[in-house]
Amino acid sequence: MPIARNKLAQSIAPATVAAALILTTLGAAVPASAATPAGDSAQALPGTHPEWATPQADAGAADAAAPATARIYLAGRDANGLAALAKAVSDPNSAAYGQYLSSDQVQAKFGATPQQVKAVTDWVTGAGLTVSAGTNHYVQVAGSTAAMAKAFGTGFHNYRTADGTHRAPASDAKVPAAVAGSVLAVSGLADAIHKNSSNATSVREAEQRANAASRLAAPDKKAPATLPDVPTCSEDGYGSKTAKGAPDGYEKNEPFAPCSYVPSQLRKAYGVSDAKVTGKGARVAIIDAYGLSTMEQDANHFSSLHGDQPFKSGQYTEYVTPDQWTHEDECGGAEGWAGEEALDVEMVHGLAPDAQVVYVGGNSCYDEDLYDAMAKVVDGHLADVVSNSWGEIMHGTTGDIDPAVVAADNQIFQLGAVTGIGFTFSSGDCGDDSPGAAATGVNCQADTNQAQAQWPSSSPWVTSVGGTALQLDNKAGKYAAEVSMGDLRSVLSADQKSWVPALPGTFYFGGGGGVSKDFAQPWYQQGVVPDQIAKTAADGTKSKTPLRATPDIAMSGDLVAATLVGYTDAGAYSEGGYGGTSVSAPETAAMFANAIQARGGRALGFANPALYDRAGSKAFNDVNDSAVHTKRGNVVDLGVVSGSLRVRLYKIGADYGLSASKGYDTATGLGSPGKDFFKSFTIKKK
Repeated sequence: MPIARNKLAQSIAPATVAAALILTTLGAAVPASAATPAGDSAQALPGTHPEWATPQADAGAADAAAPATARIYLAGRDANGLAALAKAVSDPNSAAYGQYLSSDQVQAKFGATPQQVKAVTDWVTGAGLTVSAGTNHYVQVAGSTAAMAKAFGTGFHNYRTADGTHRAPASDAKVPAAVAGSVLAVSGLADAIHKNSSNATSVREAEQRANAASRLAAPDKKAPATLPDVPTCSEDGYGSKTAKGAPDGYEKNEPFAPCSYVPSQLRKAYGVSDAKVTGKGARVAIIDAYGLSTMEQDANHFSSLHGDQPFKSGQYTEYVTPDQWTHEDECGGAEGWAGEEALDVEMVHGLAPDAQVVYVGGNSCYDEDLYDAMAKVVDGHLADVVSNSWGEIMHGTTGDIDPAVVAADNQIFQLGAVTGIGFTFSSGDCGDDSPGAAATGVNCQADTNQAQAQWPSSSPWVTSVGGTALQLDNKAGKYAAEVSMGDLRSVLSADQKSWVPALPGTFYFGGGGGVSKDFAQPWYQQGVVPDQIAKTAADGTKSKTPLRATPDIAMSGDLVAATLVGYTDAGAYSEGGYGGTSVSAPETAAMFANAIQARGGRALGFANPALYDRAGSKAFNDVNDSAVHTKRGNVVDLGVVSGSLRVRLYKIGADYGLSASKGYDTATGLGSPGKDFFKSFTIKKK
């Protein structure tokens, strides 16, 4: 069963397999000590026996005839050489910088050989399994649980869990020594499901979640009479319209929240307009689950409504396969991902209006389907930059992430790097993703068991993108300041004389980040990320050596300083404010497309080494919460939720467990793109 990431919380569910892929086999129970293939030593696959499969939860041997599937990822040739080349071509200080390979060259140099594929195929078919699918990267197998036990040298048992009884290997699976060098990892032996979460939410969704979770909802607004009786926002940025008559909050007369930003404002704020770059000559791929049938026309309509040019003919391409969509109930279906897709497409087009945009929709929110979408982009070299606005926690009450997911994803990221493709990933919307943040945060995974950095954002081979609350100059509309993306929230009390809960409210929404205890510090962070940060993981674990810190960069994404998105839902086009690092990731991908244009069309590839080379320069705005006056950091939001007018008070720049300070920090990384960002990439003509 594929491992996937949850929309809001990980869960465990039974595996299902297409009947055509199931072999008819024996009906006896599978013993816990199924033998390793005769005459051969074997190599264990750590992590294939999940943590939730404990002796105390053991419900006995699994039905031998029950259907099972697994995916065997292929190691290919020279994994160490692949990692070394990915580093060399990405490092501006390397002689090989920018000397990318073609997809065919990569396959010839690093791909699995026919002999490796045959060895793996012979092994699994010899155990009674069927090869149901395969690519350059993996072999998918199906069959009975008995055949799976024979192939992987372990029995399968059922285990009691919080949401039912589920099957898993009774011990770590094993791979015969003869094929061990050909196998990178194996996923799906346990039928636990982890689904991918979209790191975006609309203002309306967030309020509905918060009200449902806390049972705290202000009544229809009738007083104070000095407040407007219609939804109200500050048209000209922070502080331009005061909420007179609201109860005192962090100070008297807080301003109304800014109206949702549109792309032209973001281009102006981040120097795109001044640099006169449009992403021309660059290609950006966007990966989400499923696909919105009206995406191109919605994006064009949105652009036209807000003074921008729609896509030119052939500028937008999409790859979606609705006849192959699966797990729609678990993933929220196409409609559940529609806002995310619209946000991503409209942000990329809005900030890089001449870039080619390619949308690739995964057939579900499961890891394996999103992996397939990423592999499609890399294998076909469909883009120069790939924007991804989804992720998951790595450690939870249902166990840790499948190591196969990490290994397979990292291999794809490295393959992308050697061909000049860079990946951006949103860092999450739940602060440090701790149980404390998840207790009140509206876009958190409830089963987190520790503070942590999300995956794939924490991979050393991707650009992790955090969030900020952007503040515009009230008169000129240019960049004024930023604070970290993080909001505390209260609502107007029933008597409309105070705020509930009492100030400072509770954590509501915030950018992700933190130091990952799962990965060593990558070379590009050395000398930039201080040891006092890098040697302490998010959960407080101390390390003798530095670790991977996230995020790498940040851009506007706060839910209070929201971004406008428009798309067709239930047959009608509408617009609303969205927030999350799902906003920040496509914005950053668009900025990289603009940087490619500034480089004369030369691919930027995996961008992190180039970004860290610019640390501390004017290429970045050094986001620092303490440097921004608090009067710009508190806002009143007056809007409609579920048909009622609601008044809410927010303190911004108040992330959970994270904060922005001078220099590198785990809320905003190096900072946001500054006034010299594009200038620093410009290649002067000779």
